[in-house]
Amino acid sequence: MHTRWLKYLTPLSLYAGSYYAFLFRGWTIFWPLLLAWVLVPLIELLFKPDPVNLDLAEEELMRNDPIYDFCLYLMVPAQYIALWLFFGSMQQQGLEYWEIAGRVWVMGLLCGTFGINVAHELGHRKSRFEQTLAKMLLLTSQYMHFFIEHNKGHHKRVSTPEDPSSARMGEPVYLFYIRTVVLSWFSAWKIAGRDLRKKGLPALHWKNEMLQFQLIQLVFVGTVYFFYGWKVLLFYLAAAAIGFLLLETVNYIEHYGLERKKTSRGSYERPLPQHSWNSNHMLGRILLFELSRHSDHHYQASRKYQILRHHEDAPQMPTGYPGMMLLSLLPPAWFLVMNPRVRRIRRQMEGASLS
Repeated sequence: MHTRWLKYLTPLSLYAGSYYAFLFRGWTIFWPLLLAWVLVPLIELLFKPDPVNLDLAEEELMRNDPIYDFCLYLMVPAQYIALWLFFGSMQQQGLEYWEIAGRVWVMGLLCGTFGINVAHELGHRKSRFEQTLAKMLLLTSQYMHFFIEHNKGHHKRVSTPEDPSSARMGEPVYLFYIRTVVLSWFSAWKIAGRDLRKKGLPALHWKNEMLQFQLIQLVFVGTVYFFYGWKVLLFYLAAAAIGFLLLETVNYIEHYGLERKKTSRGSYERPLPQHSWNSNHMLGRILLFELSRHSDHHYQASRKYQILRHHEDAPQMPTGYPGMMLLSLLPPAWFLVMNPRVRRIRRQMEGASLS
């Protein structure tokens, strides 16, 4: 019996640290943040990435093993327990401002790294049960429209000027936030309305999934206000905003500067491994359920996380996702590191198209 699946329970250790942060006071509140944004990036700078792929027999075995799905399912109750503990913790009397800030950031970390990330994986599944779990996780960040926009928008338009979730070369992450958050929301409305019109229904029909999502989110926000008050609600909304901005930071680094070419017919070439930045750094891969093997994910979106592959022709990030996310927050440093890489990849792709 193989035990490779055990590594995907590692995120539960971050949940355990977060529960501690919500139950106790003092500087140890910041342990989950130090782990995610200091320890992991440092380790990934010191250790080489692992580009090794599974052999075909291992891949087939792991593809059909339900234990990898259960690892994802566990994150749903873990996320809601965290949210419940967070609500209660923010009602404590006498909290210092830095304790409040620490708990908000810890909850935001959970919303972004596990809430939305696991929702991303489950949202690509075909079963209604798994898609429902994905929506439940997105609800914790008030970002349910991601389910529509990512699957029916981003994956079709990735690395093109039409995609609000693909960063352009020279675009600072802070301007990208505004563009992607606003345009992705409107894009989801457009997609949901188009889907209904194909069925012969008006765009604002009650079956419009975007309309349903907005109502669900409003009810959730109203419930938090009713049971915990406006202060806790504001703290929660701040954590949710941190969560979806972490997602958009990931979107920023995943496709920065990469472009798909238009064909002679005016459409874009198929998304290839060259159109997504890849990272084989192991800690980030495990903590984010292999999200950093992003090139293969866009090449074949139906592949489950545990069998995603390394592609030799995929552009490689100089370090793992956590480190690259931190780098992106310093635009001059980001441009210094990434723009030469983007130019080199563009030259390589142009040379390949000419040969």
